[in-house]
Amino acid sequence: MSNGLNVSQQEAVNHLHGPCLVLAGAGSGKTRVITHKIARLIQAGCAPGRIAAITFTNKAAAEMRERAKGLIGKAANEVIICTFHALGVRMLREDGAALNLKPNFSILDSDDVLSLLKDCGGTTDAAVARQWQWQISLWKNQGLHAAAALAQAGLDDANRSAAMVMARYEERLLAYQSVDFDDLIALPLKLLQNHAEVRQKWQQALGHVLVDEYQDTNAIQYELLKLLVGWPDASRARFTAVGDDDQSIYGWRGATLDNLKKLPQDFPQLSVIKLEQNYRSTGTILQAANNVIGSNPKLFAKKLWSALGEGEPVRVIDADNEEHEADRAVARIQSLRANSVHKEFRDFAILYRANHQSRAFETALRRAQIPYKVSGGQSFFDRAEIKDLCAWFRLLANQDDDPAFLRAITSPRRGIGHTTLTQLGEFANRYKVSLFEALFSASLPAALPKRAVDSLHTFGRFINDLEFRARNTTGAEAAKTFLDEWLRDIGFEKYLYDSEDSEKIAAARWSNVLEFCDWMAGRCGGQIDDTAGVTMQSESKSVLEVAQNVALLATISERGEDQNVVTLSTLHAAKGLEWPHVLLVGVVEGLLPFKVEDAEGNTESEGLAQRIQEERRLMYVGITRAQRSLLVSWPKKRKKGREHVSAQPSRFIQEMALDSATVKEDPREKLKALRAEFAKKAAESAAAAQIQKGS
Repeated sequence: MSNGLNVSQQEAVNHLHGPCLVLAGAGSGKTRVITHKIARLIQAGCAPGRIAAITFTNKAAAEMRERAKGLIGKAANEVIICTFHALGVRMLREDGAALNLKPNFSILDSDDVLSLLKDCGGTTDAAVARQWQWQISLWKNQGLHAAAALAQAGLDDANRSAAMVMARYEERLLAYQSVDFDDLIALPLKLLQNHAEVRQKWQQALGHVLVDEYQDTNAIQYELLKLLVGWPDASRARFTAVGDDDQSIYGWRGATLDNLKKLPQDFPQLSVIKLEQNYRSTGTILQAANNVIGSNPKLFAKKLWSALGEGEPVRVIDADNEEHEADRAVARIQSLRANSVHKEFRDFAILYRANHQSRAFETALRRAQIPYKVSGGQSFFDRAEIKDLCAWFRLLANQDDDPAFLRAITSPRRGIGHTTLTQLGEFANRYKVSLFEALFSASLPAALPKRAVDSLHTFGRFINDLEFRARNTTGAEAAKTFLDEWLRDIGFEKYLYDSEDSEKIAAARWSNVLEFCDWMAGRCGGQIDDTAGVTMQSESKSVLEVAQNVALLATISERGEDQNVVTLSTLHAAKGLEWPHVLLVGVVEGLLPFKVEDAEGNTESEGLAQRIQEERRLMYVGITRAQRSLLVSWPKKRKKGREHVSAQPSRFIQEMALDSATVKEDPREKLKALRAEFAKKAAESAAAAQIQKGS
């Protein structure tokens, strides 16, 4: 042991020269390895600013930076610790000019993209536009542009239509100086592929790249990584990929295990180091997990073990129906709180495959007056009032951002109606300019009525004035004053109250607005940007600088204190988290694994086999969230639409290979025993009272 690291962890930390794959099983201390390796690289002479640690979530980046600070102090602020997308933003802000992209480009959110695709495809049907959105995203994550997508589409009419919409979409994005989230990977890759001087710059700038959750990377993220670390000269590569093939559960969004297979092929000097000691779970939990995942084919064989002892057996409950299952879950939580060392509600999690499964458990928890939160609920930044304000900031940062323009000018409405905006849009398209640029065109008065032009000019001058003030407003106090005055000027509070029938709802929305302004002011005051991860220095910023990254802001809830509540979460959302006690519920065929046959009822195809393997990995992830106890439950009947249908236990329960004599928990027998115990105590008390009375 050294620095609290085991032998395998220390080997991974000390491997500084050449490519390295760290196969980090669940609970094996991968974040510890990454942060210690950052410290070791600095100790060996690598400048902090030449180290990049790439994560998949803003929350993970913030946690990693805090842990790195504990080891290396202020130097952690200089290390590039961010998501793939945040690194992409940084590259495009610095070098996007090579792709005709201005430094102040806008980042469109999902709603903006949907609206733009409707326009490009000439449809008002949101379902059709969403299908295009999904398909275009898939193509981008495969590294395809519109022309390549059209060639791939062949004779498939739906895909050909999507590819033609994609071509118009690409043109609009460039004209609006905007990108979508997929572009934050695809465009940096294009930069490195097509511009040798940019590629050389970034390869020299980064001395070592660490990638967390490597198994979740998609095809273009892998290609980007290769070019960042020195490809095509594999001998120059200095990187550490940390991942676990057994926890690859995001195939549906483009993640591919092929990236793990390619590493030893593309980098022959690759060192593979396995972390197999689990610091999270007891032996019985790990045995169940190993048994399940053992049915999957292996890229790299490994077997988790624990020094924490066997612990209590994994329990299985078969309930009558979903409501009964929820009641048993509540009883389990109450029992463990009374009889174990873990008394806090935050020590418990109820995990399930699909969002709709939470309802019965929410009802039962409310009835028992147990506080809870549903993980993966609506993000703070997904709320309509916050998206309204973000649109204003995006427009200040990039006046060519047409979707932001349309949202800002109508939130609140400024006496400018749909007809005026339609005419303005037609004028802008005719002259190939943005909506904002069209406002001040000398030709506009000839195309629109004077009253409409005057209203548009008033809005345009207001934006110009706001942009100037935002650029010159720095620090928390000044930013707070700026934001308060701006909200008052646009009448946003009145707008919220007028648009809601319920005063209570309006007040809640206004409270969200005030919280958002406090958050913005804090960033202007020099708080470390623990969301986008782009700015590494703790220094004051202008309102405009903070606004430039507004589309990458994480949810405020991620920054809040840990609430003392039971967590309800999907298995996908639970990845990377852990709890002392886990209840894995609704474990039936058709849900986990999810829909294991195709439209023809076939269960044997290669694609379905791969899906089963991913679902098995999902079960493995669920099991390994538990530290001290695990209960697996399934209902004999479940709701399907409006009907109740019979359910069968998931094949994964059998694959756990549990000792049926010790793990099967019959709630009726347990209840009978409790009643018998209470009756015995009551009889003993009555007898004692009788004796006392007689004496």
